[in-house]
Amino acid sequence: MIIFGTRGYLYQLAVMTMVCGWCGNPSAHTLRKRVTKFTLFFVPLFPFSTKFATQCTFCGGEQKIPKEQAEQLLAQHIASQDGNPFGQPQQPGYAPGAQGQGQGQNPYHH
Repeated sequence: MIIFGTRGYLYQLAVMTMVCGWCGNPSAHTLRKRVTKFTLFFVPLFPFSTKFATQCTFCGGEQKIPKEQAEQLLAQHIASQDGNPFGQPQQPGYAPGAQGQGQGQNPYHH
């Protein structure tokens, strides 16, 4: 008896701010890559499907995009972060330029 099937893997490539095509709000969007792999005896052997999509964190709307557009968005994101795809590290509750305005203060620190 041979056991075979497929398994999906979801990778979050970046989080970037864009205007949503669904709700029209400028909000954070996740750039995701879904890879489906063929498995034999529950061991993933090779990918046979790769799809890219962006998802709005405000409304949850998802838009499938071609590989070329995903690569372009990722390159723009990395360039805007000075080569660091994960952005600059920040302290919890810190928002640059918001000191003294009631924003960006840590609500857990009194």
